[in-house]
Amino acid sequence: MKRLLLAFSLFFITPVSAAEITSKITDSVQLKVDAAASQAIRVGGQYSVSGTNIQSSTFGGVGGAGTYSINTAGQAFSFSESLIEADTTPASVSTGAIAPYGNITSTAAGSAGSLAGTLSNTSVPTVTAGGAGSSATAQRSIELSVFK
Repeated sequence: MKRLLLAFSLFFITPVSAAEITSKITDSVQLKVDAAASQAIRVGGQYSVSGTNIQSSTFGGVGGAGTYSINTAGQAFSFSESLIEADTTPASVSTGAIAPYGNITSTAAGSAGSLAGTLSNTSVPTVTAGGAGSSATAQRSIELSVFK
């Protein structure tokens, strides 16, 4: 009976190493040409005044210059007054138009030029540079997995 049990137990023993190996290679190329763009930022109002040996009757502010006089005649003095007038908010701006704000940044559209990318089943992906405002990215990813 022991011999029979020993003989049948050999059918239920798994091999010492049962592994599956998977290899995966992924290639990609991304080509991009930038569009023209503009950004308008509204500038806020700012008023400042500073000085030494100066007396103020009224401060100017957004309405205009203030009224100032020298505090002690014959003594040295310094005075500075500055005003940045705030941008007004337009009632409406047409689509595609730029709001008339004080801080505007615009960029021209990119040029494809000779921008190109190639995928091959025998070699790594390649890219060719384009004109200004374009970019190309090539990538190869290799994955190797071993499972039990």
